[in-house]
Amino acid sequence: MAEVSAAEKNAERRKRVFLGNLPPDFLRITASSQQQQEAADQQAALALQQQMVGMPYAQPMAGRLSITVAQAKLVKNYGMTRMDPYVRLRVGHCVYETHTDPNGGKNPRWNKVVQCYLPQGVNTIHLEIFDECSFTMDELIAWTHIVIPQAVLNGETHDDWYPLNGKQGDGMEGMVNLVLSYSNAPVQPYGLYPSAVAPVVMVPTVTPPLYGIRPTYAPVSVYTAPPAPPAPPQLSEQELKQIEEMFPNMDKEVIKSVFEANRGNKDGTVNSLLQMSE
Repeated sequence: MAEVSAAEKNAERRKRVFLGNLPPDFLRITASSQQQQEAADQQAALALQQQMVGMPYAQPMAGRLSITVAQAKLVKNYGMTRMDPYVRLRVGHCVYETHTDPNGGKNPRWNKVVQCYLPQGVNTIHLEIFDECSFTMDELIAWTHIVIPQAVLNGETHDDWYPLNGKQGDGMEGMVNLVLSYSNAPVQPYGLYPSAVAPVVMVPTVTPPLYGIRPTYAPVSVYTAPPAPPAPPQLSEQELKQIEEMFPNMDKEVIKSVFEANRGNKDGTVNSLLQMSE
């Protein structure tokens, strides 16, 4: 009988190794309970993203909330120099920021109007004040959780001071002045007035689920193909000039935005500006 070659022996060995039924746990990786939970969390986050990006435009929206972040009075200046404070707001899943008040210290002023959609079922505003830092992470100075008054949801303009929490204790870090108004009329879904900055929601990027790897997050705009907003009430040049003469230190865009928040009521606009100037 001819001698069997080495190649034939290897081919016969491969047949014995790879042919036949595979065991049930073949190539299965046993994941720990923590890895399974992380994978489930990622799947839930991906489902949330698909729901938010693909949802109909009008379904989750209830109306327009106008927030004027006027000023704050803080009890302490943290750091060696005067603080450079700015405000971050969260309404529902959307986050908005004001500009920084350079050297604002304990008495920063912003007079920034944020116009946003108020989702159905949401009646609170989360507010944080940060000190902008050049070489380190921005420092959280104060924060508060504001329940939107029912009077605002009924159509009234509400100007009030809200206590701030912080290192000094709950309600002991100072106060922030907000002017709130609400309307069922739609508004252009861009964040800070007058700059067209779209609000963002932090949702996970679409990546295959991997055991032991947490999902990464990126800002994604919630709003897709919004309808054209109605024209806001117009302030005539004569009325604008009269109000500017009454408030020479007030920015013209702030006057216009407060006028719109008061739905074209000139007396209400003057009263709101007087309260902001105190």
